[in-house]
Amino acid sequence: MKTLMPYALAASLCLPVTQPGAHPHIFVDVALRFTADGEGRLAEVEVTWSYDDFFSLLILSDMGLDPDGDGVLSAAELATLKGFDLVEWPEGFEGDLFMYQGETKIALDHPVPTGATLRDGRIIATHTRSFGPLSGKSLRVEAYDPTYYVAYSLAGPITLPGGCAHKITKPDLDESQEKFRQMLSSMTAEEEFAGVDVGNLYSDSLTVTCTAPS
Repeated sequence: MKTLMPYALAASLCLPVTQPGAHPHIFVDVALRFTADGEGRLAEVEVTWSYDDFFSLLILSDMGLDPDGDGVLSAAELATLKGFDLVEWPEGFEGDLFMYQGETKIALDHPVPTGATLRDGRIIATHTRSFGPLSGKSLRVEAYDPTYYVAYSLAGPITLPGGCAHKITKPDLDESQEKFRQMLSSMTAEEEFAGVDVGNLYSDSLTVTCTAPS
């Protein structure tokens, strides 16, 4: 999630991949709400990121929010927090959300922030992303940080229009760690220092299937 580089993730770009297993530093629960266009085709997804309480505390402190620590933000503070994680989107950054229909990768439009709140010590931020309308065929969705500095979990809820169903497949973590170790064993020291994209090894996979619009 390179959108958070001003706060914490810049460090991830400097970490060599030398540890025996991959270990994320930030944890985010993800909820997705898909909406359809006038013809019943999937056309937009609202993404909710619920950050872990420790990282939320770091963000609040860095931004000077909730100075009394009561866990309640004013309207002005919420307005300041809204979109905090969408400030920097470097060229090529895909927002840690990947969608495929068959072998075709779906292009997602730039995010539009829709809200932010603080609940039980956790920042919960939402944004929407639109895409070319899709109908009929199944859709595969994965939320992950390629560097695995951030660990995403499709904790839900997953909300879909009528006529659509979904299934979430969890990764086999033992298998993922073994693939990670095998990847390291085949890399040079220079490649390890440069880092490697492994987030997809640990990602949940969401499959959405919709009946074709009549």
